[in-house]
Amino acid sequence: MTATEPVAPAPVTTDAAPPAASDQPAPRAAPAWLRASGPNPHARAFAQRAVAVLAGLLVLVLLWSALAANTRLPGPGATWGSAVELFSDPFYRNSPNDQGIGWNVLASLKRVGLGFGAAALVGIPVGFAIGRFRFLGAAAGPVISLLRPVSPLAWLPIGLLLFKSAEPSAIFAIFICSIWPMIINTASGVQQVPREYLDVARVLRLSEWTVFRRILLPSSLPQVLTGVRLSVGVAWLVIVAAEMLTGGVGIGFWVWDEWNNLNVEHILIAIFVIGAVGLLLEQALLLIARRLP
Repeated sequence: MTATEPVAPAPVTTDAAPPAASDQPAPRAAPAWLRASGPNPHARAFAQRAVAVLAGLLVLVLLWSALAANTRLPGPGATWGSAVELFSDPFYRNSPNDQGIGWNVLASLKRVGLGFGAAALVGIPVGFAIGRFRFLGAAAGPVISLLRPVSPLAWLPIGLLLFKSAEPSAIFAIFICSIWPMIINTASGVQQVPREYLDVARVLRLSEWTVFRRILLPSSLPQVLTGVRLSVGVAWLVIVAAEMLTGGVGIGFWVWDEWNNLNVEHILIAIFVIGAVGLLLEQALLLIARRLP
């Protein structure tokens, strides 16, 4: 029997051919400038809000026009013409009782600033005290509930009796009417501080000033700012009513004086000016609140 030489194994072959290179080029990402040109969510939201605001103003103008067509109320066109003439020289001064609308707005803002500032200096600390100490809160609750609904016009005679002058009486009415939202919201913010924080402060024997600075103020700041926003709206509302009765230079007196002159276009202009100034005051406080930590 003869030995056979080992036979090398035949190479394994498969019928599958190697994948051929694709004739189509691989898809590439879109250039950066093309991707950036897509719809921006912030721009889209701003556009939607702008369209909504314009639609609301358009509805207001249409309703105003329809009302003016059936009454003696001046329409948007006549009022716009008077506004252009009025604001062409808003700071003229012919006499103490004949001044431009700009001086009247500034005089009202000055009174609002004084009355609102005094209310903030008193109302915010009182609100912290009422919210911090339960006995003070129980004692002040009935007083606040009794005085808060009183109309600002009811406080004017008291102011005239106390101060014997129209200017401080108007400031007093602003002070007494705008102080309540700050007291109530500040006290509510302090009462909503988590109890655990105060328990830790008691264990660590922190001073009352440290508790106020490190715990109460940061925790209640949103509520305090809400009270400030509400109060500035109340203050601007009160000054118009107060100036109608006290006279002098101011947007409220200007409205009443224009009514005596039967100049209804100027009264409508004053209404829009009052609303615009109130809106600007509120937006300014909102901007300050967003910038605070």
